Amino acid sequence: MSAFSRFTALAQSLPATVPFVGPEAIERNRGLAVKARIGANESGFGPAPSVLEAMRAAAETTWMYSDPENFELREALALAHGISRDNIAVGGGIDGLLGEIARLVIEPGAPVVTSLGGYPTFNYHVNGFGGRLVTVPYAGDREDLGGLLDAVRREDAPLVYFANPDNPMGSWWDADSVVSFARALPETTLLILDEAYGETAPAGTIPPIGTLIGQPNVLRMRTFSKAYGLAGARIGYAIGTLGNAQAFDKIRNHFGMSRISVQGALAALKDQAYLADVIARIAASRERIAGIARANGLLPLASATNFVTVDCGRDGTRAKAIVDGLMEHGVFIRMPGIAPLNRCIRISVGTPEDMALLEAALPRVLEAVGN
Repeated sequence: MSAFSRFTALAQSLPATVPFVGPEAIERNRGLAVKARIGANESGFGPAPSVLEAMRAAAETTWMYSDPENFELREALALAHGISRDNIAVGGGIDGLLGEIARLVIEPGAPVVTSLGGYPTFNYHVNGFGGRLVTVPYAGDREDLGGLLDAVRREDAPLVYFANPDNPMGSWWDADSVVSFARALPETTLLILDEAYGETAPAGTIPPIGTLIGQPNVLRMRTFSKAYGLAGARIGYAIGTLGNAQAFDKIRNHFGMSRISVQGALAALKDQAYLADVIARIAASRERIAGIARANGLLPLASATNFVTVDCGRDGTRAKAIVDGLMEHGVFIRMPGIAPLNRCIRISVGTPEDMALLEAALPRVLEAVGN
């Protein structure tokens, strides 16, 4: 008997992979210490002191399972958004929820539309449930809404993924365009509208919650990983109609949430003053990154996120050389994985100390890489 015959044919066909190589793996494999962790779109500013206090207090009750209904957090989110808690599903970050959506929607061989070079973890889940990815190239470094719609109609796709603001390019569409796109989709196509970077976007980017709350083929994804500084806590949530939100109860891990993480999210929602301060610091850090890039002859792209994508002016080979070279100086960043996006590098915002390390290392790396 084959050692792998116990697995399904689909599982046997999939590579064992991690969608992102973490800085920890880079440290292990290259023997280099990360000094500026500005590559994973985390918040180096961290969560609010009030959040850390709440999480420390919650540690005393960590011997108990978390409420399998996530009632308190759903209620707090509902009050924050002015909707019913029954319109909200909580999960282990947006990544966990994406996997659950794939399980709910994708039949083997089903076409799933997304952007070529878009968020790779979504693709990982689609492949894991036997879906067939149909990809649409970016247009002008933005996701191509017209192209996505055409692909959905051509393929009769049951699922389409669209991130606004976008990762990895940091670009965005205005709210009216997003709503028009959602309303133009066939009613048989579920839109995953990933708004992970919504807090850092310009006014007029994110449609009001009430605009799409009654549309049964839209799920909006939110997270505490970015502006709230809780990436390691793994708290995300989906907003949709009653039927969509409650569908997660059919397949989710009901004891999958950490009590400590949930209390952190509750405290984060209460501390909106800290959130406002962090958003201002994110904006300032974006400007600092853009200034450093320009000073070194590189082109920073406009960003609505907590990172800046920087056009390095040639191709993926040069961009990777810059990424690798910066790591030699302890500066961890990433880059898009698909051409032509991979002509760029992607730098997350960080503390003034992080920015100083970047500013010192980048010209040395560019000199070593050459033109």
